[in-house]
Amino acid sequence: MSVSELYTKYTRVWIPDPEEVWRSAEIIKDYKEGDKSLHLKFEDDTISEYPVDLKANQLPFLRNPDILVGENDLTALSYLHEPAVLHNLKVRFLESNHIYTYCGIVLVAINPYEQLPIYEQDVIYAYSGQNMGDMDPHIFAVAEEAYKQMARDEKNQSIIVSGESGAGKTVSAKYAMRFFASVGGSASETNIEEKVLASSPIMEAIGNAKTTRNDNSSRFGKYIQIGFDKRYHIIGANMRTYLLEKSRVAFQAEDERNYHIFYQLCASASLPEFKDLALTCAEDFFYTSLGGDTTIDGIDDADDFEKTRHAFTLLGVKESHQMSIFKIIASILHLGNLEIQAERDGESCSIPKQDEHLNHFCRLLGVEQSQMEHWLCHRKLVTTSETYIKPMSVQQVVNARNALAKHIYAQLFNWIVEHINKALHTTVKQHSFIGVLDIYGFETFEVNSFEQFCINYANEKLQQQFNSHVFKLEQEEYMKEQIPWTLIDFYDNQPCIDLIEAKLGILDLLDEECKVPKGTDQNWTHKLYDRHSSSQHFQKPRMSNTSFIVVHFADKVEYQSDGFLEKNRDTVYEEQINILKASKYQMVADLFQDEKDSVSATPNIKGSAAKISIRSAKPALKAANKEHKKTVGHQFRNSLHLLMETLNATTPHYVRCIKPNDEKLPFKFDPKRAVQQLRACGVLETIRISAAGYPSRWSYHDFFNRYRVLMKKREVSKNDKKVICKMLLENLIKDPDKFQFGRTKIFFRAGQVAYLEKLRADKFRAATIMIQKTVRGWLQKVKYRRMREAAIRIQRYTRGHLARRLADHLRKTRAAIIFQKQYRMLRILHAFQKIRKSAITIQAFTRGMFVRKVYHQILLEHKATIIQKHARAWLARKQFLRFRSAAVVIQCYFRRMKARQELKKLKIEARSAEHLKKLNIGMENKVVQLQRKVDDQNKEYRHLNEQLSALTSAYSTDVEKLKKELEQYRQNQGNSNQLVNLQKEIESLRLELEKAHSERKIIEDTYDKEKDLLRKRVSDLEEENALLKQEKEELNRILCQSEDEFAQNTVEENLLVKELEEERSRYQNLVKEYSRLEQRYDNLRDEMTIVKQTPGHRRNPSNQSSLESDSNCPSVSTSEIGDTEDAIQQVEDVGLDKAAMDMTLFLKLQKRVRELEQERKKLQTQLEKKKSQVIETKNEADSDRDTDLAYNNLKRQELESENKKLKNELNELRKTIVDDETQNNSSSDIQDRYTLLLNQLKSASEELEVRKEEVLILRAQIIKAAQQKETGKNMESNINTYTSWPNSDKHVDAEDAIEAYHGVCQTNRKTEDWGYLNEDGELGLAYQGLKQVARLLEAQLQDQRREHEEEVETLKTQMETLREEMEKQQQAFFQTLQLPPDAQVEFGIQQEITRLTTENLDLKELLEKLEKNEKKLKKQLKIYMKKVQDFEATQATAQMERKRQELTRQVTVQRQERDFQGMLEYYKEDEPLLIRNLITDLKPQTVSATVPCLPAYILYMCIRHADYINDDHKVHSLLTSTINGIKKVLKKHNDDFQMTSFWLANTCRLLHCLKQYSGDTGFMTQNTAKQNEHCLKNFDLTEYRQVLSDLSIQIYQQLFKIAEGMLQPMIVTSMLENESIQGLSGVKPMGYRKRSSSMVDGDNSYSLETVIRQINTFHSIMCDQGLDPEIIQQVFKQLFYMINAVTLNNILLRKDVCSWSTGMQLRYNISQLEEWLRGKNLQQSGAAKTMEPLIQAAQLLQLKKKTSEDAEAICSLCTSLTTQQIVKILNLYTPVNEFEERVTVAFIRNIQAHLQERNDPPQLLLDCKYMFPVLFPFSPSSITMDSIHIPASLNLEFLNEV
Repeated sequence: MSVSELYTKYTRVWIPDPEEVWRSAEIIKDYKEGDKSLHLKFEDDTISEYPVDLKANQLPFLRNPDILVGENDLTALSYLHEPAVLHNLKVRFLESNHIYTYCGIVLVAINPYEQLPIYEQDVIYAYSGQNMGDMDPHIFAVAEEAYKQMARDEKNQSIIVSGESGAGKTVSAKYAMRFFASVGGSASETNIEEKVLASSPIMEAIGNAKTTRNDNSSRFGKYIQIGFDKRYHIIGANMRTYLLEKSRVAFQAEDERNYHIFYQLCASASLPEFKDLALTCAEDFFYTSLGGDTTIDGIDDADDFEKTRHAFTLLGVKESHQMSIFKIIASILHLGNLEIQAERDGESCSIPKQDEHLNHFCRLLGVEQSQMEHWLCHRKLVTTSETYIKPMSVQQVVNARNALAKHIYAQLFNWIVEHINKALHTTVKQHSFIGVLDIYGFETFEVNSFEQFCINYANEKLQQQFNSHVFKLEQEEYMKEQIPWTLIDFYDNQPCIDLIEAKLGILDLLDEECKVPKGTDQNWTHKLYDRHSSSQHFQKPRMSNTSFIVVHFADKVEYQSDGFLEKNRDTVYEEQINILKASKYQMVADLFQDEKDSVSATPNIKGSAAKISIRSAKPALKAANKEHKKTVGHQFRNSLHLLMETLNATTPHYVRCIKPNDEKLPFKFDPKRAVQQLRACGVLETIRISAAGYPSRWSYHDFFNRYRVLMKKREVSKNDKKVICKMLLENLIKDPDKFQFGRTKIFFRAGQVAYLEKLRADKFRAATIMIQKTVRGWLQKVKYRRMREAAIRIQRYTRGHLARRLADHLRKTRAAIIFQKQYRMLRILHAFQKIRKSAITIQAFTRGMFVRKVYHQILLEHKATIIQKHARAWLARKQFLRFRSAAVVIQCYFRRMKARQELKKLKIEARSAEHLKKLNIGMENKVVQLQRKVDDQNKEYRHLNEQLSALTSAYSTDVEKLKKELEQYRQNQGNSNQLVNLQKEIESLRLELEKAHSERKIIEDTYDKEKDLLRKRVSDLEEENALLKQEKEELNRILCQSEDEFAQNTVEENLLVKELEEERSRYQNLVKEYSRLEQRYDNLRDEMTIVKQTPGHRRNPSNQSSLESDSNCPSVSTSEIGDTEDAIQQVEDVGLDKAAMDMTLFLKLQKRVRELEQERKKLQTQLEKKKSQVIETKNEADSDRDTDLAYNNLKRQELESENKKLKNELNELRKTIVDDETQNNSSSDIQDRYTLLLNQLKSASEELEVRKEEVLILRAQIIKAAQQKETGKNMESNINTYTSWPNSDKHVDAEDAIEAYHGVCQTNRKTEDWGYLNEDGELGLAYQGLKQVARLLEAQLQDQRREHEEEVETLKTQMETLREEMEKQQQAFFQTLQLPPDAQVEFGIQQEITRLTTENLDLKELLEKLEKNEKKLKKQLKIYMKKVQDFEATQATAQMERKRQELTRQVTVQRQERDFQGMLEYYKEDEPLLIRNLITDLKPQTVSATVPCLPAYILYMCIRHADYINDDHKVHSLLTSTINGIKKVLKKHNDDFQMTSFWLANTCRLLHCLKQYSGDTGFMTQNTAKQNEHCLKNFDLTEYRQVLSDLSIQIYQQLFKIAEGMLQPMIVTSMLENESIQGLSGVKPMGYRKRSSSMVDGDNSYSLETVIRQINTFHSIMCDQGLDPEIIQQVFKQLFYMINAVTLNNILLRKDVCSWSTGMQLRYNISQLEEWLRGKNLQQSGAAKTMEPLIQAAQLLQLKKKTSEDAEAICSLCTSLTTQQIVKILNLYTPVNEFEERVTVAFIRNIQAHLQERNDPPQLLLDCKYMFPVLFPFSPSSITMDSIHIPASLNLEFLNEV
């Protein structure tokens, strides 16, 4: 192609620009050869002429088509040059937020300065196992490529991460190591990958610091070798470090910091363990405050220090060593704060002895203070004759102090690195390794010193290795494709390397100058001028004699020679080192001991390409002699040579980190800085090498699909695509040198793909124009017809409108004339009326004025009259008020007196019983009675007073009479004796009178006391009544609270039900994990068996399996005894030691199985308990439960007594037979008696069975009644506001309770002393009864509340216990998942061993107890059974000959010809044959023509017969063998979908049969009468049902795993890549990293029809084998979820599939899958709903993405996608052709603003491993057992139909 064809109008080019580096412009005029300028228009519409250099013939770079912009691989660009690379990186970084881009073999990583969600664990899983071109660029893709090549080629790998400070090297290396730790986890429990990751915080703390360019800049280089074993698991690691920046310890520039560890230690100085360090804040120390600010925004130094200490602990560094490390670091800080005082002479100085920092320095390091103080200020000079001690000046002391500090820190750094390597070292032989090199990039500053020189020297070596590797890969590619190879000229920087390291090079001259006693930097610089001035890579600055310029591959760098010699010597005074060697702390002394010759720590590594010895990065150092000490430059050169040897012996992978801006702003791109780094890191060199050859490469298939539009129809009809492509290129590109045909690809020169894209676009544009022309013509014709019809219609309507308008005008003119006439008339009328109105108004105002004057006069007179009237009235009122006030005062006083009297009466009434009656209505009757008692007492009192007064009057009259008689007597008789008698009589009467007075007084006192007591009692009753009211209110409040708590408990129970559903899901996950661990254990045991077998040992049978010893059954098992015997046999065969190990392993496995079984039981019981509680709370309490319970108890006792009687009768009959046998009766009598006894035994047995069933039913009812009673109590305590009494469930009224209690109290009233209140104490008893009842009610309510609270606490405790157990299980489960596969197996095995050990011991104890009971029972029946069996054998021999021996445990009756009862009889020795023919060796095709799930029915019929004969051992043995046999078959056919589906169907059917015929009424609702006869009679197999349910879950998970393995490889190709709609999508250029599917011919790839055929096969297999429809629906729901997750994750991680055409293909494919679901009647399964995120993703790819309305539509539509997923798809959206438009950044920001309110999970990808909880709903069978026919092909002739 000529220049005139390329530089035409509308072509876009790149123009150099001082600000933007490169600026895009468009040619507005065709360029012709010879033109001196190009006419350009820039993007801001400015027009300019660009001059063209005709001599050099250099035209501006051409710009790639927009369709190629934003590619994942820079080599996919048609025009490969600097502006194209820069623009592509800028578009990806700013518009799509993609920080990774491929450039051939190089991964370019731009630092986003923001945390991105692209490094999660699910992203690691997504990239694991993928080819490098299959997914978008990522550091994980590079790591996966290295890991895959190491495993595939068995060659060591290296990942070289380089870049400027702040470009993200350390983070990239950290993520690469994290990927290796996740993918290649250690096989043992050492968790070496965690230790490898734990080394990062330590190295960052001691080797990273804040610089002006980076807050966490690595100030050293490191190379980490991660070792792998033969299985490619991490076994160890080793680290080498390069060129630590020691000068930072003593000096930091402005806005920089020292190493992080100093600030971390200062931030944690307040901790108690660090008080001895005597540290304060970082601002107080010289070495940490030189840079100014000591903090970093967003960084917590104390928190980072805790992480550093944790990392030390994880790596095994002892606490004592850690404290020693921190002491050494603290001592360096104290050393920097030494106070150095100059002496008067100025040539010497000293340090004060009281300097606390010197004291702390010596104390922390354990050295003598006096010696250190002396040798810090003095130095020793040794000559041939004598030794001098010379003082040093202040500056010399400062330099010596800084040198000592740097040396101490460097030695500590090396010690830590050495101990990290020891912690990461392993004794296991290393098979291969992957090295991660995190090394400094090319550096150039304003002042460049020795460190920058060494760094740039290292980058020169790495760039040379990189160039040679790229050149080598290009050569291999051409040779593989058989393309003629021509030598490509690439930049070779060997001359620059020779300038630095060759003989008499810069480093040699520097070492030579260091040996000179008085060598200076200036002398060394002049030697460089003299020696290398002629070199093209060496230049002398014009304005300086102390610096020199080296022309590196990236740029010219001017180095200042000041300090080169000092840094190269790295001089530390020997006397100071000797003091440190004599430290009393061993670690400090060890740091400064002379190093021996280092021995290689890494063994020789075997590889296919080379065999090298990996040695330590630090060369061997000789004795500390100044003459023989190696310089820093020499050491660095040796370590660099070792590094290059290692890298050359490995396959390198390159990561180039770019720093987008110097301000550390997120997603800001500075083109100047970016171009500078691209030139320095070798990316542009890769582009140049690629552009020199054939950079664009297409496979024939992709080229044909992309450019077939340029072919003719007759060419496309040919079958050979290679021939078609050759013919097309020969026609389109005339220059044969522009392309080459390889074996599988077509190679193009730079620009040819752009030319082909231009031709393709022109072809599309021409076709588009033709389509547009035709469509526009048709549209214009349609438009013209519409316009013509519209014009005619408009004319018609217009003419009518004009006629109507004329008629309207005439009407309006006539009306206007009429309006004018009327208006003029009205105007004159209005003027007349106005004048008339004015005259009337004037008259009215005038007349009004005169009238108002008269009115005012009259008004004044009237007012005067009113004033007089009111004055007189006021005087009269005044007098009246005085009189009225006096009357009021008199009334007040009178009324007050009356009120007081009334108040007194009211007070009296208030004390009366009537008032109490009003206050307390409930006590009215008692108060009335009390009042009556008081009235009676008052009457009695008055009666007594009257009697007393009568007696007194009578007494007085008698006394008077006696006096009179006495006087008469005295008068009549003067006898002295009579007088004495009369006096005595008087005295006696006086005494009687006094006694009567005293009795009266006592009665009055008693009355007063009783009255007071009565008042007191009344007041007490009032108080008690008030208290009762308060208590009643309190109880009501408590009841309300109880109702609220009950409502809360109901809500909590609903939450518990939901949690139980989650528990079910977790439990099934545990079952899945257990089955996986069990499988892994079997594999490990097989491997161990193979390893242990030697030629002299006996081989175990091949059919033995560990599954046979694990039945997962909690019942008693004899197989465990057999397992123990097998273990003993292993001891004999293998040896005691190995067998002991196997036995321990077996016991641990048994313990693990027991633990899982216990956890399952707990969860199951918890589930049943919660379900029963929910059901019982809904049932109403039965009012007559106590009656039924009592009746049931009586009936149960009656039945038990009858049962005992029957047993006694049976025993008596047995004794009778034994006695008869002992008496040797005749055989006929024996036979008769035996017949009679047998009949009686049968009837008794039948009666016994009936009684047993009744007893069981009654017991169930009793238990149910008791549970309902408890539930009723709990419900009534929370709901019922009435009183609930114990021992009664019926409602009792409170008044009845009071009356009852009153009766009780009345019986005991005699024991209580109520004084003289009343005789029967009725009032006191009533009061006391009411009080007791209230207390009783309160106590009952409190008890019920307490019980309720205890029940709630119990439930909460159980829930917390369950949560803790589940958290522990999940934690252990997640820890197990995080472990690598081998470690998971080992961890699981250990837990299994522990669990199985305890379970085995418990089972043995249980077995011993049961055996003892069995022996006791056997002794009782031994004699009788023996006689009966002998007699039966004799009778049977007489009738017919038996070929087989009778079963020992069953009482056999003579068999009669009857109908088949649905039972199959077999003998114990035929059980292995039954298992082998029916399970182990059975193929699904054998029973395909019979009843579905025939093996399950046969097994159940065998179980039923064992149940019928009541042989529990046989039932257990059969079920255990069945389960183990199924497990064995599944293990053998672990990849056979048909076999797995077959046994899933049979296991589920057997489980359904055990439920359907269990006898439980809940499972028998759909049974027929015939089926009910087939129920089990003797055994409850609930626990076996649970074991079968767990086995079904395992089989289901294995079934899905097989389906997933078959379907997953098809998903991506069929759903995203295959063209379901032909010609819709086009293939874009892929560059160096092509997709793996693109390498293969598209005809061989998977299509959607393949997927549909596969799932159709799955469906037909499961349906044919009789699998339940509900399970089939769950299988396809899980499969469709997997299809959705895999497809959507690929869309989120691949830019090439995020296009409109892919969305169209995807929607078509989803519609086909939905149509298949509808065709199979699976739309109710929920499978289509799982595809909702994928459907919305497809719609998102097709929707418009421009306006805010489009953003709202997207947000409302994509509800199943998270915000991150929506934004990610929009960022990845890529037009397939140039007619589509990209999504703008503003639109994405608009979407994010709309979605801010969403609370979406943070993860980006869907979990492909997620499994929905599986349910096995009960599905009864309509088939009866007696209708099943056993085909002869099963070889089950030994089964006898019963």
